[in-house]
Amino acid sequence: MLEQIMHLAREAGRMMLQYRDAAIHQKEGHFNFVTDADVAVQTFLKRELLSLLPDARFFAEEQDNAPLTEAPTFVVDPIDGTLNFMRGRNLSAVSIGLLVQKRPALGVIYHPYADEMFSAEAGKGARMNGREIRASQTPFENAMVCFGTSPYDADLVNRSIDAARQFLLQAGDLRRSGSAAVDLCDIACGRADIFFELRLRPWDVAAGSLIVTEAGGVFASLGHDRPYYDGPCGILACNRPCEAKAREILEA
Repeated sequence: MLEQIMHLAREAGRMMLQYRDAAIHQKEGHFNFVTDADVAVQTFLKRELLSLLPDARFFAEEQDNAPLTEAPTFVVDPIDGTLNFMRGRNLSAVSIGLLVQKRPALGVIYHPYADEMFSAEAGKGARMNGREIRASQTPFENAMVCFGTSPYDADLVNRSIDAARQFLLQAGDLRRSGSAAVDLCDIACGRADIFFELRLRPWDVAAGSLIVTEAGGVFASLGHDRPYYDGPCGILACNRPCEAKAREILEA
């Protein structure tokens, strides 16, 4: 099934790239948008994924969702990095996770602009374009830190910027991509060492969380014991040498 899901992710990426001047619609919340491309890609993935596994459920960004259950569930972000897509920044991805009994079983993220296919299967490692990948061993003081600003949540602005400031002072340097899925893949393949965002949704991380952990990295919810699939939460993804210091900053 992993190969079939990868094929669908690639087709979804091609569909994304074919859209030009897709109509843009405002969603609830500050600076929160959806395009006709998001909806078209999601509709395609819902149809094709459920044809692969008819008894599965489908949980995705551009629809109303019932609470996740222990049933097999595809958790999908059709275009992670919609604002990047809208502005032609060429930094967006298709993200498809499969949860079984609320545990990640498969994860696929396709970055169509770079033609990079990241994949993982529980217990079988993580790969990019078929090649095994591993998280870095970079120490904290030299770490490349990626972060999200949770732009839809005004209550998190100060905490996000304060944490970023501490990382900038104590670690290496900062990067802000605008796509959590791409950032998680960068952790998994060693291009970056730490990623945090103080509020993400299940579709943002269902695939990437497995890709990170199967690559030997750390993925954790922040501030409570609730896993990411039970609702919005903060997350930390990093290599193992950076975990303790990153947690110290984010949980202060």
